[in-house]
Amino acid sequence: MSGIRDWLSGGLLITDGAWGTELQARGLEVGLVPDTWNLTHADRVESVARAYVEAGSQIVLTNTFRANSITLHELSVEQLDAINRAGVAISKKAAGDKARVVASIGPTGKLLVSGEVTPEAVSAAFAAQAASLAAVGADALLIETMSEIEEARLAVEAAKRTGLPVIASFAFDSGKNKDRTMMGANPEAVAVAMVEAGADAVGANCGVGVELSIPICARLHAACDLPIWIKPNAGLPTVEAGAIHYHTSAEFFAAHFVALRDAGASFVGACCGSTPEFIRALVAARG
Repeated sequence: MSGIRDWLSGGLLITDGAWGTELQARGLEVGLVPDTWNLTHADRVESVARAYVEAGSQIVLTNTFRANSITLHELSVEQLDAINRAGVAISKKAAGDKARVVASIGPTGKLLVSGEVTPEAVSAAFAAQAASLAAVGADALLIETMSEIEEARLAVEAAKRTGLPVIASFAFDSGKNKDRTMMGANPEAVAVAMVEAGADAVGANCGVGVELSIPICARLHAACDLPIWIKPNAGLPTVEAGAIHYHTSAEFFAAHFVALRDAGASFVGACCGSTPEFIRALVAARG
């Protein structure tokens, strides 16, 4: 099994863009859990992954962000296992030999610091999800959109038991300079903690728009020697007529590619509000 540093031997890699945005464009109602579509609308989920591969993504994620036993507590162990396995299989089918599949693991939605959930429950939930994702051939696991360092630490440690490379990514969207997570963690604290946890790469996703992600990337890079994963939102959303809109263009987003590369990014993609057009623009900017 090759490691993440081996993947980067040819240089920076382009990842994919938003999944929720694209699934909603294909009929997913706002408020519904996207992950369940792996079992009910696999063809539409596959079309999202395929669109990103065709746009030039060298890494595609899976539609499994919420598929853990704490977030989706109403589902059985068997249902969650089926959703996670299907998510990997769908993305692998779309990727073929053109892209690697990095399986998505999101936060539980419960805060350890408040006592809403125990560390043991969190570890068990992440371990079960990671095992399901690894069992069907994911190339790596992505712990993403984290805000609490301890939850991310437990997730990384659980995911590492699979033997797969593990990436840990946080959402920085709070504080005066929008450089802290919702729980107050800054890039330096995140980088140090994830090195200690055994992560193979660390980064930032969601949260702020692309221009504000550049200093966050630079700070993560300066604080550790791990590869840096960066997937900013397509700007900050607005609500118009009851619908969420993102106004950053693909061209504006890609215009920051060089700055992200120079800030130390090893992986560059986009998050909420982005589309395959953003990936095509990033590929063109890379040249």
